[in-house]
Order: sequence, then structure tokens, then C-alpha cells
Amino acid sequence: MIQLKRAYDPADSTDGVRLLIERLWPRGVKKASLKVKSWIKDVAPSTELRKWFSHDPAKWNTFRARYFVELKTHADAWQPILEAARQGTVTLIYSSHDTEHNNAVALQEFLKRHMHKKAPVGKPAVGSTGIRRRKAVVSAA
Repeated sequence: MIQLKRAYDPADSTDGVRLLIERLWPRGVKKASLKVKSWIKDVAPSTELRKWFSHDPAKWNTFRARYFVELKTHADAWQPILEAARQGTVTLIYSSHDTEHNNAVALQEFLKRHMHKKAPVGKPAVGSTGIRRRKAVVSAA
């Protein structure tokens, strides 16, 4: 299961594996209080796309389409999230104030579409959560 939660909301025992999916650290939030397993910057929209979108609901459909194109070229960034979600609950942590038009909502939609597709051959999950440690993943601990 893949669920969403704002970085400013408290962690909960039902969150499962908490993953920060923003390119920038949420303002005013201490690392210890966020309680994320990993900070996965590469799954966030590019800086250019994020700045273009600027959380404008009128650009939402175009943003989603462009973001999905970016995600398709970075499967190594989001594939571990799917592996973890196949094993249990994953909570994508985001910082946007708009809870309907943000990259986490779009990413959740994208991942749900790929949830039941077979994982690429030769990319086994590592560890109990399926989250691979690589340079694009920054540990928040």
C-alpha cells in the first residue's frame, strides 16, 4: 500500500516505511522529527519542472504528464518504492501545502499504475524494505 503524508504531520505507527520524496528538505522540519527511512531526491520532479509548475492547479494535468515522462526515464529511483510497497505499507512524505496538486499525489498515481507490473529482471530488492542504498538515496538518520 502507498499512502501520502505531509512532512508537517506527526509520524504514526501505521505509516510503515516513511520516504521523503522531495528534492529540497521541508522548511522548518528537523531530521529527527521527520522520522524517514530514506530521502529519495531522484524521484522528485526536476528543478525546472517544479519551478514551472509552481503549484498552479491550472497546470496540474500538464505537470502530471511531464512528471510521468521524467519518472519513466528514472525507473531506478522509483522501482525500490514499489518493491517496498509490495511488502507492506509505504508512506510518501511531501511538503506541499496543496494536498491535491503536488508531486506526491502524482507519484502515488504513477506507482499505483505500475504496482502490478512485473519488476525488471536483474534488479532484486535489497534488504527487508526493498529500498536500495545508492547515491541518489540520502539516509535521513
